[in-house]
Amino acid sequence: MPELPEVETTRRGLAPHVEGRRITGVALRRPDLRWPIPPEVARELPGQRVLGVRRRAKYLLLDTAPGSALLHLGMSGMLRVLPAKTPVAAHDHVDLALDSGRVLRFTDPRRFGCLLWQPAGETHELLAHLGPEPLSDAFDGDYLFALSRGRKAPVKTFLMDQAVVVGVGNIYAAESLFQAGIAPGRAAGSVSRERYRRLAAAVKAILAHAITRGGTTLRDFLSPDGAPGYFEQELFVYGREGEACKVCGRTIRDGRMGNRATAWCPGCQR
Repeated sequence: MPELPEVETTRRGLAPHVEGRRITGVALRRPDLRWPIPPEVARELPGQRVLGVRRRAKYLLLDTAPGSALLHLGMSGMLRVLPAKTPVAAHDHVDLALDSGRVLRFTDPRRFGCLLWQPAGETHELLAHLGPEPLSDAFDGDYLFALSRGRKAPVKTFLMDQAVVVGVGNIYAAESLFQAGIAPGRAAGSVSRERYRRLAAAVKAILAHAITRGGTTLRDFLSPDGAPGYFEQELFVYGREGEACKVCGRTIRDGRMGNRATAWCPGCQR
């Protein structure tokens, strides 16, 4: 599933082509994706100018005066800005026509993505209880330390909890814990304040770097210009189970934690 850097890469790619443009029409080629598409999308968007393209966690919001279109890419979703006459393919489910003569097209073969509606001045229930953004000032080691006291859950599970911090998915949690030298199975409440400061710094650095490199190259992810990300070649533990650690040479271990594949180095992480 595309993680925060992939979604942020998509946002940055879309914004110059979409912000300030007026939506002249909405084409919904099916009534639902993961969930039914609310009628407000087709009713409210035509004629509205896109005031901004925002990201909250792994969601994208297209802001207009009456409200925001709320999008999630799911497992295989992709947003592209294309000439209006571009032929429609089998999984091209939504087009937002723009006054530039182009369309914002949402393609989603597996239909795990979504297109929902958030009225102006309200917060959609999917966004209502999310933690801080990892690249914001609200997220730091002191915050993690305070929130983790008394928690017995593995620190990796804690870090991936969207109520703790948003957008740190499996790949980036594994890499951040490696950089901070923390074993993913260690109880969250047993990690010291100083180690959480290193972990928060690692999360920020790795996510920021991944964004500059276009996110992680996943099988289904393409940025709006069609170019894949390039961060995958720099991974230290994720997807390298059974291989030698690039730092200490010990074999990268693997297991499952919270129903997610987990990789770590027994030499570098404790």
